[in-house]
Amino acid sequence: MTLSLSQQTELFGVERPDGLEVGVDEVGRGPLVGNVVAAAVVLPAESPLLLADSKKLSEKKREALFVAIQEQALAWGIGQASPREIDELNILQATFLAMERAVATLQVPIQKVWVDGHRCPPWHYPSEAVIKGDDKVPAISAASILAKVTRDRQMADLHETYPQYGFDRHKGYPTPAHLQAIKEHGLLAEHYRYSFKPVKHLAGAEQT
Repeated sequence: MTLSLSQQTELFGVERPDGLEVGVDEVGRGPLVGNVVAAAVVLPAESPLLLADSKKLSEKKREALFVAIQEQALAWGIGQASPREIDELNILQATFLAMERAVATLQVPIQKVWVDGHRCPPWHYPSEAVIKGDDKVPAISAASILAKVTRDRQMADLHETYPQYGFDRHKGYPTPAHLQAIKEHGLLAEHYRYSFKPVKHLAGAEQT
């Protein structure tokens, strides 16, 4: 269920301040390959978009909404953290970094940031974490779609270069097919998430 702005006020028990509010979400915390990608979106107060959690939408619908959101949003931005940064910082802090970078791209005054999940980055913006926010807050739903389509496109590009890994299907997640492909063809530079146990284990196996 997607809530209107007035319904959000009633649900969360807060007085929504005047000004622009941002929705933030990320994708890519679980995969073994590639960046973690975050998006930040400011929607008009009465957005006509029918949004939902990106995971509940078909790829075709996500692609269509990706364009519509960019056209209709008051502001939007993408932020990323690389596999090397994930290893250096840990996945939680790298996720926060990607979120910070996404919000930093917005050239608008920010009154509040709504973040999907349990925790907000340690930034100076007034913010609130919303569990399952991509189903409740339209701006978070929009951010989840931008983030997922962006990362899925990166995986599609990687598939063009390395079709034997099947990135177009598993999107880099540790599925049996992905793990088997690594065993058969080895680790790529994009598999730099060595702090993740499957990658660390497979890297050790390659060296023996």
